[in-house]
Formats: sequence, C-alpha cells, structure tokens
Amino acid sequence: MITEVGTAARKLAALGGTPAVPKAMREMPWPVITDADRNAVLATLDSGRLVSNADGATAVSELERRWAQRVGTEQCVAVGTGTAALALALAALGIGPGDEVIVPAFSFIASGFAPLHQLAVPVFVDVDPVTFTIDPQAVAAAITPRTAAILPVHLHGQPAEMDALSALASRYKLSIVEDAAQAHGATHRGRSVGSLGDAAAFSLQVTKNLPTCGEGGLVTTTAQRADIVRKARQFGEIIEPGRNRDYLSSRLGWNHKLSAVQAAFTLSQLDRFDEYEAARAATIPAFLRRLADLPGLIVPRPAAHTTHAWHILRFRFDPEQAGLPGVAPHALRSVLHRLLRAEGVPMSRYQLLPLPEQKAFADRTGFGHGYPWTALHKPEPRPECPVTTAVIADSLTLQKRHLHPQAGPTLQRYADAFDKVWHHLPTVADLARAAS
Repeated sequence: MITEVGTAARKLAALGGTPAVPKAMREMPWPVITDADRNAVLATLDSGRLVSNADGATAVSELERRWAQRVGTEQCVAVGTGTAALALALAALGIGPGDEVIVPAFSFIASGFAPLHQLAVPVFVDVDPVTFTIDPQAVAAAITPRTAAILPVHLHGQPAEMDALSALASRYKLSIVEDAAQAHGATHRGRSVGSLGDAAAFSLQVTKNLPTCGEGGLVTTTAQRADIVRKARQFGEIIEPGRNRDYLSSRLGWNHKLSAVQAAFTLSQLDRFDEYEAARAATIPAFLRRLADLPGLIVPRPAAHTTHAWHILRFRFDPEQAGLPGVAPHALRSVLHRLLRAEGVPMSRYQLLPLPEQKAFADRTGFGHGYPWTALHKPEPRPECPVTTAVIADSLTLQKRHLHPQAGPTLQRYADAFDKVWHHLPTVADLARAAS
C-alpha cells in the first residue's frame, strides 16, 4: 500500500505530484567504503608490494587463495579486468582460430568479445524469457563440428541451467567457461558458480557485488589451467616465489596483472561479503513480494535449485496482463521508465540491443578483413533472437542502489512508487498510446 497521503502524494510526480521516494532516500552509495577498506589500501601502499609478481605473499596471492577456497576450485588467478578473465580462461582451454564459442545474445558486450580476442567466432543464441540466461535448446541447435566451447552467462546473478549445459558439453566434448561476472555468491544445486565448468571468470569492477576500487577480474579453474593463465597474464613468463624473474616468455602472453592495491581493497570487502549477502537476501525478496501482485509486472525470481546473487533486478511489463489491450510493450516500458524515475526510482534500460546486432558484431570487421569470420568456409548468418529482442523491448532494470546492506527502507519506498504508478494505469495507458 502507498504510505504517503494527500492529494499531492497521490498525483503522479511527472504531472506535478510529490515523488514517492524523498530525495534524502535516493542515494544508496555502492560500494560501501569503510575505514577498514582505507586501512587495507594504505597498508598495502606502505608495504611496497604493489604488483602481483612481487616475491612472496601479496594481497593478490591472498585474494586468489581465499576466492578459490570460497568457490571450491583448485586455484584462482587474479587479473586486470573481468573481460581479461574471460579471454584468459578461453586461452587456458586452448580455444582459438577456427573454433566457435556459443554465447547468449543477451549479455554485456564482453561475453561476445572474449572469443574474438582469441580469434574464435562467437555464435549467438537466444535466452530463456524468465531467467534471461542461455537457452540449452538453442545451444543444442547451434552446435556444429567447429563448436569448441559454451560460454553461459549467469546474468544479473541468476545461475544458468548448468545441468542441461553440462550434459551437452559432455555429449559433444565441449568446454564450458562460466561468465560469472555478475554472480558472486550465487549457487546451483548447492555449488558455487565458478566451480561448475572447466573455468570461470568473475569481475571485480567497482559496481559488482564483490568490488575493487576500479577494475579487476578473477579466473577460477584447475591448477594446470591456472598455471597457463598466470603465464598468459604476464607476457608468457614463468613467475614463481623465490625465483628471480628471467624475462623469458614460454608462450603468448599479455599484461593483465591486478595491482595489489586493488586486491587489498577487494580482500577488505570480502570480509563483509557474507554480511552484505545476508542483508540482500532479506531486503530484496521482501521488496519483490510487494511488487509481485501488481498486474502486468513480472518480477525476477530464482530458478529451481539456485540462489540468486541479485546483482541486477530486471522487471518485464506485460500490457495484456495489466489490462491495457492495444498498448505496445515498448511504449508501456518507455512511459513507465519516465514515470518511475520521476517518482524517484532510478530505473534504467541497461542493454539496448541483442549482442549480434551490436555494430561490432553485425559488421564483422573483427581484426580487419573480417577475421575471424572469414577464416570459416561459410560464416553463419546473423541469428534471430526473438526472446532477447522482446526482453529488451519490454523491461527495465534496477542497479546498484539495492546492493547497499541498509537498502531495505529505500526499497520499500520504491515499492510505494510502483504502487502509486499502477494506481494510475488508465493515465499510463493514455500516455503509452500517445507515445505509440
């Protein structure tokens, strides 16, 4: 129920009413930066051990140890970005020219770039309309003799359907690289994401549930593959504690190291990770329960046998269920976007196009002269992804503000705003029809 009273409060803010969310409650900073985080960074600066290849234990090696232990993998390698983590995970599995990697059409652009960085071809397939993760049936239909790997994305913090994907990988002898950039702490059948495939990539970018003070990434995998990733992150060199650096490169490598300062910040955040996850597990479902009964509003929910990390909350809008026949989904989304933001709810669109329609993929310029696509005898045509297209047209997201451990009261005000806008559905319908 709407908690505010009075004519101004009942009137839509976009039409001159009082916003449902007071300005004082709108800013929920993320990440939460404490004195513990500042002290961890300062201690690392004072130590002088500022790079991952410093001899002996560093903040980087400690972060690697703790994250591997938490995820349940043999080893973890810290790198400069989540995008680098994806590319290096593929490299460790030998994915390269002539290979195809199956990627969901609905994801951040890095999921599609990672195969290209290995001169492999991303093959885009559609997603499930409820979980927004890769559709195993679409994956099965896309497998060819050139397919080398599946790259499931645990989008928004929801684990992909790993049972079906693992069965396909086993049947066709394919590798699985999990894109867990948004899914720190999520589980599938009691196992942590990042331990469900052959390798996995996490992002530590400052907006993530486990952030650093900038950019960073983590690769979780076996000890053997971790050794390849460590060489690749530093020019192909063998870097071992107690061994002088010889500047000899044993394989192709990059400069993808994570700084010790960023690792120290993340280690301090990791100390509070469970506390923050527990807070989100209480406040976010309570918020979603309030919205679930609003007609035509489809709220996110965890799939069976999974826990959701709630990194991003995506809401779909169905005009028919809302009792608004003749209103186009994209028009309803557009009007709700304006009205909810006017009420103080920071809704956003996030993805604007399916990945295969992004110019970087649609033009197939790649590394020049169309590579790696032109290396194939017959490049596949651009795929149709109707579910991805529909989700982009009829949905909005909530990002960052709900991650704060004390976001509960603000989320309840957001729910008030949704209630208020839904109270004015006839006006919403008029605006949407005009927009159409």
